[in-house]
Amino acid sequence: MTFGKRLRILRKNRNLTQKDLADRFNVGESTIGMYERDEREPSFEFVKQLADFFNVTTDYLLGRTDHPNPPDQNDIPEELKDPELGLFFKELAEAPEERREQLLKIWEILKSEGDRKPKNK
Repeated sequence: MTFGKRLRILRKNRNLTQKDLADRFNVGESTIGMYERDEREPSFEFVKQLADFFNVTTDYLLGRTDHPNPPDQNDIPEELKDPELGLFFKELAEAPEERREQLLKIWEILKSEGDRKPKNK
């Protein structure tokens, strides 16, 4: 989904008009319209301001993720902060439902194999 479509959805979810949003950020109403039609791209600074205002990430606004508010890194156990594990969990979370089910089955197989190995004492 494009930045413009995301912006329009977020604005409408807050029951704001283009004029309301334009006034809030001291820009022209036509500027908001052009952003929403993807006829113009905002500055990085404006994207950050919008993300803060709508309480979403800039990655969400820019279409890099479909998750508006990913979990805070402080909520993730230390052992899961490994970059490779993080990539796995990110891919798992963003995978289509059918693929997610396949990945979870693989995970269950790996866990059960680990349970069968003798424990070192």
